Formats: sequence, structure tokens, C-alpha cells
Amino acid sequence: MSVGSLTVAPPRTASPRSCGIAGVVLGALAWVITLPPIELRGMLASIVLAAIAAALGVVAVRGGQRKLGVETIIVALLAVAGAAASAKSSLATVESVFTWSALAAATLRYATPLLFGALGGVVSESGGVINVGLEGMMLMGCFWGVYGADLLGWWGWGLLVAMLAGGLLALVHGVLSIHLRANQIVSGMGVNFLALGITGYFLEYHYGPNGTPLNISQVPNVRLPLIQHVGFFGAAIGDANLLTWVGLALVPALTFFLFRMKWGLRLRSVGEKPRAADTVGLPVLRIRYTAVVVSGMLAALGGAYLSVGFVGSFSNDMTNGRGFISLAAMIFGKWRPWGALWACLLFGFGNAMSDRVSSVNPTLGTLFEALPYVLTLVAVAGLVGRSRPPESDGIPYERE
Repeated sequence: MSVGSLTVAPPRTASPRSCGIAGVVLGALAWVITLPPIELRGMLASIVLAAIAAALGVVAVRGGQRKLGVETIIVALLAVAGAAASAKSSLATVESVFTWSALAAATLRYATPLLFGALGGVVSESGGVINVGLEGMMLMGCFWGVYGADLLGWWGWGLLVAMLAGGLLALVHGVLSIHLRANQIVSGMGVNFLALGITGYFLEYHYGPNGTPLNISQVPNVRLPLIQHVGFFGAAIGDANLLTWVGLALVPALTFFLFRMKWGLRLRSVGEKPRAADTVGLPVLRIRYTAVVVSGMLAALGGAYLSVGFVGSFSNDMTNGRGFISLAAMIFGKWRPWGALWACLLFGFGNAMSDRVSSVNPTLGTLFEALPYVLTLVAVAGLVGRSRPPESDGIPYERE
């Protein structure tokens, strides 16, 4: 609009996406203010913040950001429920559950096996092979890690045996899905059942009804002397397991490999355009086999963490669906290592919350045990946004 020689710009309005993001932040804040260290006991402020968040969600939906808007409204409703639960609980109970340093430490513990599985999925699917068999490969790592550490007397040998077992099972999946061109989802489910049978049989054959011994050599924790006794950080990361640090270090390393190194770019080209990669002389099938085997070895490391690093023993079906949660974390993270890390931390936080709530209210804790699986369903359903897998993911390749 012009006034004389002056031009006045029309007022700028917030975009629907910005409204949705602001709504998510306000919705989360509606619950956060009832938790330590703020511990606001009244419900009025939480209800007002949640109502504003829901209104912003409606604006986002009407502006075309349907998924983000629905997500904002759900966050607002969950925030009101969480605030109500906090208000009805005593301060001692709330402080017991929301000891943030303990929650952070538990989140890392629960996220570690998921992270190894999710990174394995990233490697396999970057090469174009869907690996639903992560659950079985993790389970193989659980048992053979314990068996190797028991037989050879050192946790390091146990990790190597676990990786070998996971890689061999992944090779079975590779032969079925790459060489024989079987349906990759069916093949993955098949190796899951195969792993369940193998580990159950050898557990009974080697250890009998008494189970694995209790004096297994375990992966040590890494104590950080400079921050071990420094408040929140000392309690959260001052005494974390060695495999936790290995998993965290793999995230930037794998990112650099996939997006900066020659072999990583070749792997991604095979997952995106295998015909073009074959035309320029890349060994498509060999690269896919390598990716699947490495995927199985990484997943087995996650399983070995459960048995050799965390518990120190093995029991039947020990992974308890963690391989499938890892697969969901990979999808949640949009087939990227950093995205997979944040998704695993979210799922790990769900497990940590379940544990903390169970310690003060077993009945409510049972309900919270479903939280990681609910998050898995949300991730797979695509509520957080559309994820695009590699273009040839799940499509067998046959040379002409």
C-alpha cells in the first residue's frame, strides 16, 4: 500500500507451521511447569497454556499443516493429563519420579540397544534391503555374547562372537532377499523365528534348566573423572557403559561415512538407483550383501549390550520387541543416523519413565510400560511427518 511517496508493507502473519511448532512448545510447557524444579501445584496455568496450544493446533490444521496441527492438539491433551497427575500426586512422589539426572541415565541405558539396531537398519536400508530381522539378530547377539564371554572368559570375545552370530543370521536374510529375491519382509520375519528357535535350543543344550551362570564377564562402565561427581552431569553420564559411548560415537561416524566418504556414497547410490550404479560398474549385489551383514553385526552388538553389558545373563526372548522398536526409530529418524539417535532417546525416555513410575505406583507403571510401543505405532503411522525411504528400498535387483 502506498501513501504519498511512502510504501507501507502489509502486516506479516505467522505461518501455520510456526503456529503448530509454537503450540507444541506451549503444550509441553503446560506439563513442565508442574514438574521439578518449578513444581507449580495449581491447574489453572496448565489449562490456559494447553488451551492456547490446542488453538494454535487448530490454526495449523486450517492452514494446511494437518499432521503438525493434530500433533499439537494431542500434545496439549497429554499435557493436561500429565499436569493433572502431577497435581494429584504428592511433591515427594513427583520428585521421586522426575529426578532428571536418574531419568537421563536410564534413558541412555534403554536407548543404547535400540540405537545399535536402528543404525543397523540405516545401513541395510541405505543399500536398498529392508531388514525386519533386526529383532532376531539382536536376540542372537544376546545369547552368543553371553556364551562367548562365558566360554572365552572375557566380555570382548563375547562381543566378537555376538557380532559373528548376528552377521551369519543377516547373511541368511541376505541370501533369501538378495540372491533368491524373496519378499524381504517375509524373509526378515522368518529369520526372527529362526533366531528364537536357535537361541532357545542352545540355551537348553548348553546351560539346561539352571540358565546362564551369574559370573559372566560384563562390559565395564566408563567413569569420567572430571565430571563424575558434578551434580546432574555426574549422575547422568559420569558412569555410563562403554557400549553406550560406542553407540553415540557411531552416529557421527556413520553420518560421515554415508554422506562424505566414497564407499558410503556408493552404498546410498545402490539403495537409490541400483541400475545406474550397476551401469557405472558398481557391484550392486556385493554392496547389498555387505550392508545387510554389517546391519546384523550392529544389531547383535545391541543385543550383546542387553546380556553382556546390562543384565549379565540371558533368558528366552530377551529382546522383547526391541528390534521392531529399533526399526520404528529408524523410520522416525527418516533413515538418518542423527534422526535415529533422537528417536531412540525418545523411546528410551518412555522406558525410563515406566521404570520410575513403577517404583512409586506399580499399577500406573504397568500402563506406562505400553508407552514405548505407543510411540512405535505413532512413528510407523507417520504422525510426525512423511518420511521418504531410499527409492529402491525393498525392491530386489536382477541384472539384465
